Amino acid sequence: MSQPEQFDILVLGSGKSGKLLAWHMAQSGRRAAVVERRWIGGSCPNIACLPSKNEIWSAKVAHLARAGARFGVVTGPVTTDMATVVKRKRDMVQREIDAHLHNYKTTGAELIMGSGRFVAPKTLEVHLNDGGTRVLAGDRVFINVGTHTTIPPVPGLEAARPLTHIEALELDYLPSHLIVLGAGYIGLELAQAYRRFGSRVTVIEPGPQLMGREDPDVAAEMQQILGDEDIQFLLTAQALDVRGRSGEDVRVRVRTPSGEQHIEGSDILVAAGRSPNTQEIGLEQAGVALDARGFIRVNERLETTAPDVWAMGDCAGSPQFTHVAGDDFRIVKDNLSGGARSTRDRLVPYCMFTDPQLAHVGLSERDAQRQGIATRVAKLPMGAVLRTEATDETQGFMKAVLGRDDDRILGFTMIGAEAGEVMAVVQTAILAKLPYQTLRDAILAHPTMAEGLGSLFERVSSPSASAKVEQPLAATA
Repeated sequence: MSQPEQFDILVLGSGKSGKLLAWHMAQSGRRAAVVERRWIGGSCPNIACLPSKNEIWSAKVAHLARAGARFGVVTGPVTTDMATVVKRKRDMVQREIDAHLHNYKTTGAELIMGSGRFVAPKTLEVHLNDGGTRVLAGDRVFINVGTHTTIPPVPGLEAARPLTHIEALELDYLPSHLIVLGAGYIGLELAQAYRRFGSRVTVIEPGPQLMGREDPDVAAEMQQILGDEDIQFLLTAQALDVRGRSGEDVRVRVRTPSGEQHIEGSDILVAAGRSPNTQEIGLEQAGVALDARGFIRVNERLETTAPDVWAMGDCAGSPQFTHVAGDDFRIVKDNLSGGARSTRDRLVPYCMFTDPQLAHVGLSERDAQRQGIATRVAKLPMGAVLRTEATDETQGFMKAVLGRDDDRILGFTMIGAEAGEVMAVVQTAILAKLPYQTLRDAILAHPTMAEGLGSLFERVSSPSASAKVEQPLAATA
């Protein structure tokens, strides 16, 4: 092995945490390098968050165009030009790449495009994409390699060359019938988008409900909304085998409670979970241990089992959201300068960008029940929010979970237009430890979706009238 090039900061993977840390350290005068195999800036600006929301927005425009007559706007037949949809998305991605390259140039952090593998503690051998090899060592090393789509071990599935979200966002044609394996957030976002573009869509989910982590009433409401758009669902359904090839014709044999079914489609999309990119990168040579699921084992400061080596983002088992990866960066940055931040007790919000959106922060009813926390629950249908009188966006509801014997807001869920923005209001109240009455009595602008929070918290029962945690969860609208 040749003599390594020495860096103060060496980052493997250019996702949110890694790039922010490299830019920050380089601006602080450290010699910093980032090794990236393919996606400049990580998955979010290239193949995940922003590209998917870009195409989802195009799908919403198609949906609104078809519904124009309902609002007094008369149009002719509406069709989708998928080549233009993809071009719009690619143009956005290129702008993001250009912005990232500008940041590398202005901060002085070096971006090295190639495949890195640990060959010794804190030492990477990098096979460069344009040929050649470099050996790099860091005084401090940060692993930020992310995750990839899990392909379930269904006979014939891998041979069918299924779409993942990456390929689905590159389709320049419209599938006649898209079969989606998995009813989680990615699967549902893309299922609705392609239905609105004009595809027939069938979703196959092995669990008893959509979005298995959500409360039953949330899952039932979302299924009703998407079902009203003619998306077909098979729940408690196990894919037994797959035949054919995605993009041509594909057939899935499925076991359901009512017996076996054969679903025939043109394309198949796998959205059944994520696996960490921790294999075959030499972590054993670096002294970095994995947990039972293959994620890098870290403590609450994101330190690995190897001295002066940290892991951040999805590969460290952090909640798989870009905004959490950004917080991982803040934790590491502050601790490197003598702080004491940790991952303990983080309040992590999330938003699924279906239309309407699903947004959540804090405890759900199910979480509280599992933890034995007594609660009160207030619920408000979106049709009771006056803003929806103007927009007709009446689908969904708001739901707040509160302590049974005090006025704490423990959690909030909303299915509805602008749910992610409304959720941020409640998240702020939770972080500030405000009692629910603060939002109940606040003067909120009219007519906005957030104005519904006042009506929601007016529905909170008195502590003596509620013992919600002892009640079974029901799937109610």
